[in-house]
Amino acid sequence: MTRKTGKKRGGSKPKPKPQTETPLSSNSVPPPPSEEAAIDVLTLDVLPNILRRLSLADLLRAALACHRWRRAAARCLPSAPPLLGYFFHPAKTGNKLAYYEPVFAPLDASSPRLSLDFAPDVSRYKLYDCHQGLLLLQPAASVPKVIHPRLLVLDPATHRRALLPPPPRDTVPDDHRWRSSRYYVGSALLSRAHPSKLCFEAVCFAIDGGHPRVWVASFDNDRCRWRALPLDNKVVVDFDPYWFERRCVHAAGKMYWHICNSRRVIALHPATLQFTYLLAPDSLPDGCKFRIGETPDGRLCIATVEDQMMQLWVRGETRSSDNGWVLEREMNLRKVYDTVPGLPRDMESRIKSIYLTDIDAGNKTKLFIQMLGYGRYSFDPETGKLQRLATRGGKDYGDPICAYFLAWPPAFLAQA
Repeated sequence: MTRKTGKKRGGSKPKPKPQTETPLSSNSVPPPPSEEAAIDVLTLDVLPNILRRLSLADLLRAALACHRWRRAAARCLPSAPPLLGYFFHPAKTGNKLAYYEPVFAPLDASSPRLSLDFAPDVSRYKLYDCHQGLLLLQPAASVPKVIHPRLLVLDPATHRRALLPPPPRDTVPDDHRWRSSRYYVGSALLSRAHPSKLCFEAVCFAIDGGHPRVWVASFDNDRCRWRALPLDNKVVVDFDPYWFERRCVHAAGKMYWHICNSRRVIALHPATLQFTYLLAPDSLPDGCKFRIGETPDGRLCIATVEDQMMQLWVRGETRSSDNGWVLEREMNLRKVYDTVPGLPRDMESRIKSIYLTDIDAGNKTKLFIQMLGYGRYSFDPETGKLQRLATRGGKDYGDPICAYFLAWPPAFLAQA
């Protein structure tokens, strides 16, 4: 008999097939997309929606990435110049205010930390105007009113500076007639030709023989040229020019100088360089101190806080208008003032120590209010909030408080 053969129990297992390492396929990990493909994913319809969510500083940085992003960023620019912060002279509160050289307070954490350290002689000058990204300063030391002072113009964003000499005497053909009686009022920035170059025009305002006259300085390529305009005989200054305030206010496309203890302001039209008087409402009390400014929608306005009553008038012609002004808002500030520590409670003492210094040119819904001996405050009529304006060192914001806007638009985006 034949013996059957079979597999033994417990026999050795079959040897496994040797595993060979296979190299990883190039398709196992997808390669990173090329730079061109990654950018093309963001179409011109999608990219602006992303850039609009960036802060202004990040938007300008993104615009430097490439030509395509620069064109997209140009579509996302705000129409109005962005507010970066405020320049002012810190002041020590007391019976007599002591001013220090100007400093910058940024609007928020994303705003640049600007400084005037690039102008070592700035301590000898005082702020008088801020317009289109430029600052205009005049010597802090007093000079005779028949003399035009030197003007220091600074660009804090680019660290450029220009020192303008006084206008030569031959700019006025018959200058000898007015030289002894001339009264210099003040200076202001008129226009800027290029947002990234130090190319601008400034004006000097003086009274000659009872009429206003303007000198215009044109600065370009480190060269300053002066020209004098004829006397504006249509406007008569029938009061002591001493009562003119030295500082100009830019509002609603014109330039204004306040007149102390007067119901009028004098206005200069930048296009024609002609002067006109503008009357305040007749219903304002005698001796009322008002300030001229601009509403957020661009209308000319005046405000006052006399007798603890805030009034805001806007320019407009209606049946109830008063010299072309319409009362838009009125608010009793007694309870607001009660929150100020140490402020006198009796009406007479309180009225003597409180006055309006300006309408905030940066946030046009707010007012700057000075309380002598108790600091300077920013008041928002929309919320009723009164905020103390003080530096970290305990000093107050001095006068003037200049809202600093970036020169707009940036040159590299304006051409995109």
